Amino acid sequence: MLGTDVSMDLLVQYGVQATSALLILAAGFLFAHWTGKYTHKALARFDMEPPVRLLLVRVTKGIVILMTLLVVLQQFGVQIFPLIAGLGVAGVGIGLALQGVFFNLFAGLSIIFTKPFRVGQYIELLGVYGEVQAIDIFTTKLKHLDQSDIIIPNRLIIGEILHNYGKIRQLDLSVGVAYATDLNKALATVRQVVTDNTRTLQEPAPVIGITQLADSSINICVKPWVNIPDYVDSQAELYEAIVEQFRINDIQIPFPQREIRMMNAS
Repeated sequence: MLGTDVSMDLLVQYGVQATSALLILAAGFLFAHWTGKYTHKALARFDMEPPVRLLLVRVTKGIVILMTLLVVLQQFGVQIFPLIAGLGVAGVGIGLALQGVFFNLFAGLSIIFTKPFRVGQYIELLGVYGEVQAIDIFTTKLKHLDQSDIIIPNRLIIGEILHNYGKIRQLDLSVGVAYATDLNKALATVRQVVTDNTRTLQEPAPVIGITQLADSSINICVKPWVNIPDYVDSQAELYEAIVEQFRINDIQIPFPQREIRMMNAS
């Protein structure tokens, strides 16, 4: 009977502890969720980058959850301070094993706060390029022109040469006309095509002019500015419109030509 009473006492004792621990844990996670929503709403009033806001929200929720876990452990009689000391010793080994993760974390924080680029801008680095879709704590996500995603670990970005195009890009098109062409007419036609295209920007002003005197043609450079999403489509539209207008205005685009003279050796 004594053993049964002891077992019942232990069952009741630990049952109460387990129930209270579960209630504390549930309350802690609910409070962390509420705190995260409140923090996000409060930070929305300030002008800051979305990754910074997300980081602060996650840190706030993490602190609340950590404090909740410590209270739960204390419910079971676990001594918190020796546990923290032990975690500090183990943290050295864990830190060495996860140094790549920490490098990405520190690099992500550096990118977020120094702002060498922002979401929506077009960048080129490490031999890859694309529109910045997201800047997270550990990685940066780019959208390539072919709509594929490029995920770059943040530690590889810091210290590299970065080409930031911003949110617009300059096209680099070229069209050749015959040497007998009325150049004023050809240039006016090209300018009109660029002006009529709805994707090209008028500011900054497009660059249109003679770029090269080639073997068979006079080459005209066509360099208007467009928004990043219009970069591919605008090139096809401009080339098509230029060809059509050249045909209408009887402006010749010459084929490559070579003149060969046969000399009679006799």
